[in-house]
Amino acid sequence: MKRKMLGLLLTAGLGLALANASYAQSTKPVINPPPTAKDWNNLAKLPDWSGVWNPKITDQDMQAKTNMPPWTPAANELIQYQLAEEKAGRPPPLFVNCLPESMPAWMLVTHNAMEVLFTPGRVTLLGESDGNRLRRIYTDGRPHPEDPDPTFHGHSIGKWEGDTLVVDTVGVVPQAYIAISEAAGVPNNGDMHIIERIHLVGKDELHDDLEIIAPNVLTKPWKTTRIYFRQRARKYDIVEGVCLEGSFAPGKDKRGNDIFVPVEYDVGGNRIPPQ
Repeated sequence: MKRKMLGLLLTAGLGLALANASYAQSTKPVINPPPTAKDWNNLAKLPDWSGVWNPKITDQDMQAKTNMPPWTPAANELIQYQLAEEKAGRPPPLFVNCLPESMPAWMLVTHNAMEVLFTPGRVTLLGESDGNRLRRIYTDGRPHPEDPDPTFHGHSIGKWEGDTLVVDTVGVVPQAYIAISEAAGVPNNGDMHIIERIHLVGKDELHDDLEIIAPNVLTKPWKTTRIYFRQRARKYDIVEGVCLEGSFAPGKDKRGNDIFVPVEYDVGGNRIPPQ
């Protein structure tokens, strides 16, 4: 009798556990659900961000002088050293070893073109220069992960407020720079939070209003705007760029196969021309 009762209790307990697990699964948001015809039709209601966008580099340079981030004393000391080195003709190399510029430096100081793709539940930013320059901004209503794995561009979720895309980004690796130029910047050192409001100003000008919260290197949130302009003539396209390609030259192996041969460098890091 006792064994029979124990079996009934175990069966009932297993059934309850399975039911709870099934309920928990049903209440979780569906990741990347298949889009419907209505989802595709709704894309036509969004503003036109098609084409190739180039950053306004003159405005980047101006803001480096007129809108300095509110650095902590330690961060400001590093920035002043970097600026002095840059002025002396020895710009410190921030972006080396083919690592991506990361967020927010990509939007702050990049000199490369980008294009924007709208698909159901997502806005994708594709940057020229290397295959790892890509941002996925989820617009399907999902939240951030409770404990996101840090990445170079972080985890971004967005929502449309009229014609403005509001983007919230967390989970950026602490090594990613908050940069004011390609030679001056400070690692965010963790706990960074980025809020963007991306919107058109006129037909061919895109503004990214950024608010960067980085308590380990900034004394307060920093607000800045970056400007992109569209190549309306449509004479330009995103081209392939592979970071390490310049470190290799076309060659042949002993069997006559086409291969890439490493280029020799001198002690100072300059490539040695072929003899």
